[in-house]
Amino acid sequence: MTDPHRDQDHSGHDHDHSAHQAMSATATTDADHAAHADHADHMGHGGHAGHGADHVARFRRLFWINLALAVPAVAFSGMFAMVLGYTLPDAPWVRWISPLLGTVMYFWGGWPFLSGAASELRSRKPGMMLLIGLAITVAFFASWGASLGLLHHELEFWWELALLIVIMLLGHWIEMRSLAQTTSALDSLAALLPDEAERVEGDRIFTVAPSELRLGDVVVVRPGGSVPADGRIVDGGADMDESMVTGESRPVVRGVGDHVTAGTVATDSGLRVEVTATGDDTTLAGIRRLVAEAQSSTSRAQRLADRAAGWLFWFALGAAALTAIVWTMLGLPDEAVVRTITVLVIACPHALGLAIPLVVSIATERAARGGVLIKDRLALESMRTIGAVLFDKTGTLTKGEPTVVDVASVAVTGEDPIDADGVLALAAAAEADSEHPLAKAIVRAAKERGLAVAPASGFQSSPAVGVTATVEGHVARVGGPRLLDEIGRAEIVAARAWRDQGAIVLHVVRDGSVVGGLALADEIRPESREAVDALHRLGVEVVMITGDAEPVARSVAEALGIRRVFAGVRPEDKERKVAELQSEGLKVAMVGDGVNDAPALARADVGIAIGAGTDVAIGSAGVILASSDPRSVLSVIELSRASYRKMTQNLWWAAGYNLISVPLAAGILAPIGFVLPMSVGAILMSLSTVVVALNAQLLRRLDLSPERSARAVLDR
Repeated sequence: MTDPHRDQDHSGHDHDHSAHQAMSATATTDADHAAHADHADHMGHGGHAGHGADHVARFRRLFWINLALAVPAVAFSGMFAMVLGYTLPDAPWVRWISPLLGTVMYFWGGWPFLSGAASELRSRKPGMMLLIGLAITVAFFASWGASLGLLHHELEFWWELALLIVIMLLGHWIEMRSLAQTTSALDSLAALLPDEAERVEGDRIFTVAPSELRLGDVVVVRPGGSVPADGRIVDGGADMDESMVTGESRPVVRGVGDHVTAGTVATDSGLRVEVTATGDDTTLAGIRRLVAEAQSSTSRAQRLADRAAGWLFWFALGAAALTAIVWTMLGLPDEAVVRTITVLVIACPHALGLAIPLVVSIATERAARGGVLIKDRLALESMRTIGAVLFDKTGTLTKGEPTVVDVASVAVTGEDPIDADGVLALAAAAEADSEHPLAKAIVRAAKERGLAVAPASGFQSSPAVGVTATVEGHVARVGGPRLLDEIGRAEIVAARAWRDQGAIVLHVVRDGSVVGGLALADEIRPESREAVDALHRLGVEVVMITGDAEPVARSVAEALGIRRVFAGVRPEDKERKVAELQSEGLKVAMVGDGVNDAPALARADVGIAIGAGTDVAIGSAGVILASSDPRSVLSVIELSRASYRKMTQNLWWAAGYNLISVPLAAGILAPIGFVLPMSVGAILMSLSTVVVALNAQLLRRLDLSPERSARAVLDR
């Protein structure tokens, strides 16, 4: 892309940065719809996969209702009373409280797990739902058998059944709440289009919906308005803000015959555009398809808890079968029934159901307080093994807005000398009445330097040339190359070096003589260098990708110590660049903030959106940085590693309980006179839940501030 050098009217409207605001982070992406569907299938609610809020409300309601039922069910359980050593009333009706409430809980509170178990059976993929379903079903029928006097009284598990259902509902409520926090990227893409289009028909203009436009229609795009469909300019010229689609940080001059893209903004002048593509054929629709394809192709690895539950299911069945065979062969059929049922009930640890949801819930809560919003727990798990971080330049490593980076003055023979501050003050005076981003940057720079800016009069702007105003009796002009052509002057010496560094070059003219020049560029965030250095220290490759021209990209990369750069990249190519890095065997995290980043964010192993970016970028990402500090990427890595450690520890503890308690419940130590009583096994089961919960709470101690995370790495 060529440097426009202010080769345009810059007096019009400011860039429409509304597309860069994070409007929402609470809808649901298509990819997460799939996750909800998968999860809902486990729970027997697959038909409501797209309604995350419904799932959260359902499990919250089920939990509280069943908790209320569990209190009397446990309190009036004969086995529970015997364990704690208190006496129940002698009234005949007392012994039926636990069976009746337990039955209600089994069919109502247990239904999500029973239907989920049936789903896992049909798919032949045993997991957590089948393990829970097996345990509560065996406990239910064994308890009724004991209550009716058909089985040994030791097999009355009403209190254990109630606690198991309540704790599992709590775990899944927490889990669904974390899954429900997602955003719709595809709806946000559609929102870039204007609600209405102005179609020209002869001498009249009619307002129509963009969907009604047809090939060959001519539409009016007013200053500050969005282009409603891809097309070719047939009248007028304007400074186009294409950053939300191409990633180009500076305004781009578009005139008659040039192509414009749906969703881009004419910042300063009106246009007439002939429609060349509509509907699915537009560039925006192409980006939409890329996002959808990338999200749908993202692998949904089976959760660690489900894998552990699958293994434990077969372990429990094998242990139960072996227990039944051994005790029967020993000539003790009654003991065989008691031991077998005890093994099947005790094989479902409460802790396993809470191991992952608790860690995820606490981790996401802790992250949010540290300015990191976690939408996808799989992204959180994957971040610990990232091999490359691909940063979008504009708005991520840089501030995404022009800044005066250098000022030069030129001595003019026979005229009063003017220094660099004088050049900037003169330019600011001439630009004071302009709303253009470059004009605002000049005025802001003068204010930051504390310069006195004289009042101006007679402000005028010339399309593709610059601005003119009268300042303290002098005619002041600011503009690009065409301004120099108009007055027949040469550019200043510093201009070439500035252009080589990727800066926008403007010249300042006083009474027809060039008195100086300004270099404007997208300012690098001061914290970006620290973020890059810390990632390198971790052994993570840092890559920069941008729609900007090569000189701009190279100058930023050199300043930050980034060795690998992809410049001049279109949106569809950004997604391909991510795939290219992945083909090299790297797990890639993509950090971006614009619509143009959405396909790449979705394709990456982990998509990270800067919170100041568009809601489209946020919708395509699994992690959102509420601030624009790139060092927050290090906070995500630290949180990912800490969370994974806690998940692993909890799973080992929960599964380890089974590996020890199941053989003891089966009677492996019976030859030496020890058989684990069911009551003791139940107490140990509850104790393991407490241990898991306390271990997860340790995540709250993490300090996830970007500064501390970066310094912790750099100080190693």
